[in-house]
Amino acid sequence: GGGCELAMHADIIIAGQSAQFGQPEVKLGLMPGAGGTQRLLRAIGKFQTMLLVLSGKFISAAEASQMGLVSEVVEDEQTIPHALKLAKTIAGFSPIAVQQIKEVTNLGQDQSLQGALALERKAFQILFDTKDQKEGVNAFFEKRPAQYTGE
Repeated sequence: GGGCELAMHADIIIAGQSAQFGQPEVKLGLMPGAGGTQRLLRAIGKFQTMLLVLSGKFISAAEASQMGLVSEVVEDEQTIPHALKLAKTIAGFSPIAVQQIKEVTNLGQDQSLQGALALERKAFQILFDTKDQKEGVNAFFEKRPAQYTGE
């Protein structure tokens, strides 16, 4: 249960195929207490959340993927290497763009669509005036890897 709650704090969840997810606290006379009800609800919806938190049932990585709880399922021995490769890819992008994407996505999920779209437009406009955006476009046209500086 605590592991599932901890995982839901992440931006991306890479699960090994033998991983299991669940919220078994009800079996101890408790309930999820570190975001397990609310983060799970936002990730997989009411009915799947209720199934897991009220039954204490565990699900496989494949089931978690079908529900939208994990980003990807990979072979167990590839979990860490795959996650590190993905992290390296993301780290190679403009840090300003990555930060704005994370911020707008996280803030927008709890707002109305109109409010979230306004956040997105504002962040997009801010990014358009960065050196990283100009470098990214130039690199694209010059068919070379971009060299982002975070400016």
